[in-house]
Parts: sequence; C-alpha cells; structure tokens
Amino acid sequence: MTKSLSQSLARYWLLPSLIVAWLSLSGAASPQSAAHARVNTSFDSDWRFLKGDAPGAEKADFDDATWRRLNVPHDWSIEGPFDEKNSTGGAGGFLPAGVGWYRKRFSLPADYARRRVFIDFDGVMANSDVWINGFHLGRRPYGYVSFRYELTDHLNFGNKPNAIAVRADNSGQPASRWYTGAGIYRHVRLIVTSPVHIQHWGTFVTTPQVSNDKATIRVQNEVINQSQTARILSIQVEVLDPNGRVVQTAETKPQNINAGATVSFTQDLVVKNPQRWDLDHPNLYRVVARLRDGKTTVDDEIVTFGVREFHFDADTGFWLNGRNFKIKGVCLHHDASAFGAAVPLGAWERRLETLKQLGVNAIRTAHNPPAPEFLDLCDRMGLLVMDELFDCWTVAKNPYDYHLYFREWSNIDVRDTVRRDRNHASVIVYSAGNEIHDTPKADLAKQTLTSLVATFHESDPTRPVTQALFRPNVSHDYDNGLADILDVVGQNYRENEILAAHQQKRSRKILGTENGHDRTVWLPLRDNPPYA
Repeated sequence: MTKSLSQSLARYWLLPSLIVAWLSLSGAASPQSAAHARVNTSFDSDWRFLKGDAPGAEKADFDDATWRRLNVPHDWSIEGPFDEKNSTGGAGGFLPAGVGWYRKRFSLPADYARRRVFIDFDGVMANSDVWINGFHLGRRPYGYVSFRYELTDHLNFGNKPNAIAVRADNSGQPASRWYTGAGIYRHVRLIVTSPVHIQHWGTFVTTPQVSNDKATIRVQNEVINQSQTARILSIQVEVLDPNGRVVQTAETKPQNINAGATVSFTQDLVVKNPQRWDLDHPNLYRVVARLRDGKTTVDDEIVTFGVREFHFDADTGFWLNGRNFKIKGVCLHHDASAFGAAVPLGAWERRLETLKQLGVNAIRTAHNPPAPEFLDLCDRMGLLVMDELFDCWTVAKNPYDYHLYFREWSNIDVRDTVRRDRNHASVIVYSAGNEIHDTPKADLAKQTLTSLVATFHESDPTRPVTQALFRPNVSHDYDNGLADILDVVGQNYRENEILAAHQQKRSRKILGTENGHDRTVWLPLRDNPPYA
C-alpha cells in the first residue's frame, strides 16, 4: 500500500457542511423506540472541559462551573498553540501535549435501577482514567482502542444526578511518530440493557458458504446473565437484505443460563440468491438478534454485515467473490489536517470518495485501529481494509510510546479491537504491527507474534493475520521461522526481497503492506501473480 500523508488531501469545507457533519456524529447512536429492549444513546453533548490538571476533579461534587462547555469528539491539542518548543516535536506538529479533564452531569430514570448501565468510549487519547461519582472505573493506556465500563453499581437513579469524570494524559512526549491528538476525540455512548443481555461485541456474523444460489449466514451470540436467578432464554434472528426486507428468520431452542454465567448461541440461516458485497456493489445485510423469554424480547441488537467470499492464494494473490485482482491501497492515518484527530464523518467520506476516484480499492489503517465510523464508511463505499493494531511492541521507537504498555495490554487491545471490528465486510486482514523493532531478537519476537496471532484467531478465525515486516533479510525473518507464523506475509518496500522469499517457499502468501508509488515499484507487483 502506498504511503499517504494525512495532509495531502486536505480541502476546505463550507461552514454549513461542517455543522451537518458534526450533528450527524453527535446523533450517531441508534434511534430509540418502544420496540427496542436496549437503549443506545449518544453521550457526546454537554461536557465540561479543563486543559491542565485539577486535583479532586474525579469527585462527584467537584465544582466545574468555570470549565469550558463543549461536545465531543474533541481534540484539544489541535487548538494549539504551535510552538517548536513543544515536546511533541515535528512528528506531533509542534502542538501541545499534557493533561485534559472532562466532566459530565446526567440523571437517569428511577426504573433504570432494575437494569444494567454501561458507557462506551470509541477512543480517548491517551492514558485515560474514568470515574463515576468518584469511583474509579479503570484505565486504558492505548488511545486508539474502544472500551466499555459498567456504571450500574455506582449510579444514582431518579432525582439525584450523577457525575462522570475522564482524565486523559499524553504529557509523556515524544510518544508517537505522527500526530495523535488529545482528549475524548471519538464518540461516547450510554447503553442500558436488561440484567440478561447480549455481551458487548458478543454478536459475530459470518458467511461460511457463499454461492450465486445461496449463502449460509452463521450468527453467534454470547449472552451473559447478570441477574440473581437462572433464566431460560432463546435467540431469535432476522436477516434483512440491502433493501430492508426480511429474507430469513430462525430461533434457537431455549437454553438455561445460570446466574453469573455466559452462554453462546449459534444458528445457521440460508439466504437464497444473495446480493454480494463487492467493490462496485457494496451490498450490506443486517441481522436483528432478539434475546427472548417466551414471546417477550429481553434484549436486542442490530449488526450490519456483508455476504462475500475472499481469500489470499500463494500462487495467484487476492480473490474476492471469485475475482482475482491487485490490492491497490493507501496507508491512511487517523487525523485530517486542521480537524486534528476529531474528524467529522463528512471529511472522511470526501477523502475516501477522492481516493476511490484515483483508483484506490483498499485502506491500511496506519498504524492503529481506526474509528468505528471509518470502517462503516469503508463498508458502505466498497473499500477493502487492513486493520492494523500497533506501531511497536516491546522495543521503543519513542521514549513514551506503546512499548511501555505492550506486555500488559497488547493481547487485551487485540481482543477488544477484533471483537469490535469482525463484522465489518470491508476488513479482509489484520496486521499485528508495523516495522516492529523486536524482530532482531528472534526467539522473543516469535513468542510474541505467536501469542498475538492466537489472540486474533481466538476472536476471529475467519480472517488472516499479517505484519509489515521491517527489513526481514537483515533480521532473518524468512529463515528463522518468524514470517511463517503469519497467515499472509507482509513486507514494507523492497519488493524483490519478498518475491525471493516466495520463491524460497512457494506456499507463502505475500502482500505489499507499504510500497512506493513509482513505476519501478509497481512493475514487480503487477507482473508477479503471487503478489497480492
């Protein structure tokens, strides 16, 4: 994939377009109606913000009256000032880093006391700590991952308000090789469910068999019982075609779910004459999953997916729906020029439309998990995605980067990201890392990669895992077995090296994870069928 600077496609937008884009984001949560057992509400509006530290700001009764009022997503770093003395350096745009606090007060109906209440963050940069009414819920170091906390046991219901507080700290710099942004720069939602409900990211839809005549839709649901008694429940599934018509329905046999237990439901549904997801016709189906107690819906969830078949072949490269073609991608970072990291949906849509017009058919999320709505766009627009996790493992590229947290958090971050992204039709491969500097220590690197690949496959056995190898001939990755831990061998640049590695072992599936854009680079890819 070709390296692309975030600023290269920057354009000007009219103010009304910006307003519409931001409003569409602030209302990104699903609309509610009496037909839904689950409540999914945008939590983006009416936050208080302070740039700088504030001892005691996690307490419920802290006085934040003088703090700035704003909506999230919000990137406070892009507001400046630009200063060559800022510790982020040139890679961080000479923009400031530090601590930012966010607080929000809210009330909940009294009847919610019988339910379970969660908060979902799509991304907080970085080293975030979250409190509800003074109780510390947890910490997530990696600013690119999405995460959830349960609030239930620490909430007030009825007339007494609640206070949630978030502290984000990226003061340790330099921490990245590019601009990261700072603060709650992605969306936030409040989720209310029954005590017995479908687990967070617990619905997984796959298409194990696809033909022109029919497709098998496999729906797996993880259900957790957080009540005090056993329940006997079933899962009803409806499949809706791209036009919103119900084309298949099924329901499992009721299962007993003991208090505190998690149970998995699996069922296969056959859809006739499926409309496949493809680059030019990105048809999308939906699964509506209802957790039922007899005829009563206890919880429900809607998941969007695509019916398609793809694979990498060691001799012929990449195939989608029986068609063999070259992946022509770009490496795209998560920011967008003057928007910083809090990118309106309209900006992403315009950028991706421009890239498609240039002949691009794939995006590599360099070098970290993207925002969920970015993948939604790729699904809708017919773009393939390499979903990348890390820019480093245990060996640092900067003093305060992810290497400080990798041993404790990497498998957790992989698991959460894969479970979040595995229903996206656009995602065809995961990447365990970009130009990882651990590889010269071959034994340790192989142990790390083996563990990561196993974690990818545990949450999603349907997609391959690659890695953007860094000078593999120098670290002997093709000779010491590290490259062959990968499902698809990826390499940055040095196109003839990876072709030689394929000649060395013809069973290797190979992919250019990052390449230049001149003719001498393109010809080895074009003229060698194994090169995806």
